[in-house]
Amino acid sequence: MRNILIACSIAALAAGAVQAAEVKVQWQEPEKFTDIRPANDSRKAYRERIMKKFDGFFTDMAARLPEGYSWQVTVTDIDLAGDIDYFAGGAGNTLRIVKDIYSPAIKFSHVLRDKHGEEVISNEEKLRDMGFMHSIRSVSDNEEFRYEKQMLNTWFDKELLPKVEQYALALPKVSTN
Repeated sequence: MRNILIACSIAALAAGAVQAAEVKVQWQEPEKFTDIRPANDSRKAYRERIMKKFDGFFTDMAARLPEGYSWQVTVTDIDLAGDIDYFAGGAGNTLRIVKDIYSPAIKFSHVLRDKHGEEVISNEEKLRDMGFMHSIRSVSDNEEFRYEKQMLNTWFDKELLPKVEQYALALPKVSTN
């Protein structure tokens, strides 16, 4: 298992953003993932690029969590949007063809702890965005893995952040008197 520790404070300071939570992303046997096949790249280089990009996605999400929180994420599978077509590119050039029947998916487990080390949430997530081709996006949006990023951000906004807010509201109020 490859361990990557990403200190959001370093990433956030480099990006000029405000520091919030720390995230640790682990990759469990990425060479066995459902679909991270490259079109015209070596498997290892492409896998490393995907891992770096997804590390960034999780770092960006962690930057929106409360200060002092820690988030441990273990990615267990990725199925990228689209599929590899070995004949579409002509002249031996392989292409990743993105159609709505090839929806993105990701599986990961995670544990989020507050600044006191108390568990806020722990779960195994299995996300798939069947409507990824129908979401509104900018014409100039050509970011690599944009469908996967959108799927993760939608989950984060609709599932994780509300639970973090609910947890904060349930904490006992302590008087400073």
